[in-house]
Amino acid sequence: MSNSFNDDIVKAVEVLRSGGIILYPTDTIWGIGCDATNPEAVSRIYEIKQRVDAKSMLILMENPNLLNSYISEVPEIAWDLIEVADTPLTIIYPGAKNLATNLFAADGSIGIRITSEPFTQQLIQRFRKPVVSTSANISGQKSPQNFSEISGEILRLMDYVVEYRQDDQSRSNPSGIIKLGVGGQIEVIRK
Repeated sequence: MSNSFNDDIVKAVEVLRSGGIILYPTDTIWGIGCDATNPEAVSRIYEIKQRVDAKSMLILMENPNLLNSYISEVPEIAWDLIEVADTPLTIIYPGAKNLATNLFAADGSIGIRITSEPFTQQLIQRFRKPVVSTSANISGQKSPQNFSEISGEILRLMDYVVEYRQDDQSRSNPSGIIKLGVGGQIEVIRK
């Protein structure tokens, strides 16, 4: 990996640890992120996106073995879904815990995606906590498909903008979303 990749990780982790907001490439589209355990940082993202707190945001993790640290009881089917997913998949779990409570949906659930993208994996490993990921746009506006489509307004509100992959013009899609119920119910939200 290049020096700028590592420099970006070091700077981004520093900003996350200080409660700051970063703009970073993910396994899907560019995301606005912060420490998923810091309610003040989460509130700042809601303000930046001009989004109501009732609309929860997802978090990224790099290792499914950490799910039990943030979910009261991981439904058995989740392990199979994670294993067979060949494209990015966000799973909404019931019973979120040990995270900023303003991330939870009204029913206490949280969306989590296990990332396999090298930058976000390294970032989360070094940060040692889940990171919020929400599209880099004002709520209601079109989600940018790559860095060049992110508005100047969003860029100005970030504490750190990752340089890695800014010149990547490939078009990305949001992840699929599946909601799991306590009793093993499965609801497909987005394919």
